[in-house]
Amino acid sequence: MAGQVVVFWRNRKGMRVYLYIAQIILGMALTAVILIQTHNSAASSLFGGTDSAIYRTRRGVERTLFLITIGLSVVFFLIVILSAIVSVPA
Repeated sequence: MAGQVVVFWRNRKGMRVYLYIAQIILGMALTAVILIQTHNSAASSLFGGTDSAIYRTRRGVERTLFLITIGLSVVFFLIVILSAIVSVPA
């Protein structure tokens, strides 16, 4: 198992391709989740909600979307850092 990891790590060109694909997929997913969040906040203000500075608790779908956004952004950031490390010539 450890030998396979070393061989995969040495094959940085192949690893870069997978990291680039992961970045594209995560970027699209992150964009979609952010757009869904903005759409939900616009819908709530349409039905009498106000965009005030009063703090309120996120519940249900809004909280889930918020947590998914945080998770996706952290994973995206880690993939970008790993991609930068792998792209450095050996």
